[in-house]
Amino acid sequence: METWQKILAQSVVKPRDLAARLGVDEKEIEDIVGPYPMRITPTVLATIKEPGDAIWKQVVPDRAEMEDFDAPNDPLEEDLMSPVPHLVHRYPDRALLMVTNQCPIYCRFCTRKRLVGKPGFIKKGDLDKAVAYLREHTEVRDVILSGGDPLLLPDHLLEKVFKALRSIPHLEIVRIGSRVPGTLPQRITPQLCEIVKKYHPIYMNLHFNHPDELTPEVTAACGMLADAGIPLGAQTVLLKGVNDDPEIMKRLMHKLLLARVKPYYLYQADLTKGTNHFRTTVETGLEIIRALQGHTSGMAVPHFVIDAPGGGGKVPMLPGDYLVHMDEDGVVLNNYEHKTFRYPQPGNGHGPFDMAQGRRELPMAGAPASTPRGAHPRSSDCCEGSS
Repeated sequence: METWQKILAQSVVKPRDLAARLGVDEKEIEDIVGPYPMRITPTVLATIKEPGDAIWKQVVPDRAEMEDFDAPNDPLEEDLMSPVPHLVHRYPDRALLMVTNQCPIYCRFCTRKRLVGKPGFIKKGDLDKAVAYLREHTEVRDVILSGGDPLLLPDHLLEKVFKALRSIPHLEIVRIGSRVPGTLPQRITPQLCEIVKKYHPIYMNLHFNHPDELTPEVTAACGMLADAGIPLGAQTVLLKGVNDDPEIMKRLMHKLLLARVKPYYLYQADLTKGTNHFRTTVETGLEIIRALQGHTSGMAVPHFVIDAPGGGGKVPMLPGDYLVHMDEDGVVLNNYEHKTFRYPQPGNGHGPFDMAQGRRELPMAGAPASTPRGAHPRSSDCCEGSS
């Protein structure tokens, strides 16, 4: 076994061990981990500061998981969009390949709660079927490796997947979605980095939800990946009691950039059965984006998205009062300071802009009687989104 595998084997997976370490009710934990497995790596366990803190909530089983009766197991309908085993083809030019159901930790809010925890990696026959499908579908230029967590594959199996994908002529980009660097940083080895470098361009989107997750050891692991030429993005899930606070989110985004990880997505939590106690209002996410936009670098502002139930895909969300009005003459905008500015459409025949004020002195056709297509009325609970 490699060092990282030995450390992974030291993870807390049994209720009695969790009770001994954290003082929880062993019987209550047993009832939950039957349907929803538990794994907490030593790295994550060491990050918990007190009962109920942001790290605890993400990994310690909660009775609320068993009280969520009505939500679907597969709200994104991935199973219905799977033409061959382990492959999800939802968007026109990209597909998702799930290579394992194993994770370094089992997040209590996981959108694939129905799948994770089962042993084993993708079998050769299933990999061959997925590669054959991708080879036939020349419109697919981008494949995301997911699961479970692809970086739990041992080096030789991970390289086998890379090699199979790189045999497809029209496939341009390979991406990896992983929580490993933040929860099992020992997995990021020089050998792994050398393997990845052979199959560039490879991108990684890493999962971080709270600034306390970015320990020096985790930051060093991210640095190794960045030094291997891997562009790193971050995916964050908006979670009640974990990061549903603008200041916490700002600290997280700043620490990510210091670790050379670009904030990418902020997800509204999915409707997955057993996870709905984590959901916040959509307005909470919009307020966080409003608190970031203009108050910190644009590099630190992720895309806030809802992965639409029923397989609709990711829909971006913006505070609705940024765009106040739009017509053939121009647009009326609100900035981060709630100041109003006008931007003229090209060729509208109006006079010069007052550049000092950043505002057109001539009014634009008065106040709109109705909202033009593509615009939204100014309202605190109006969202702007597109597919």
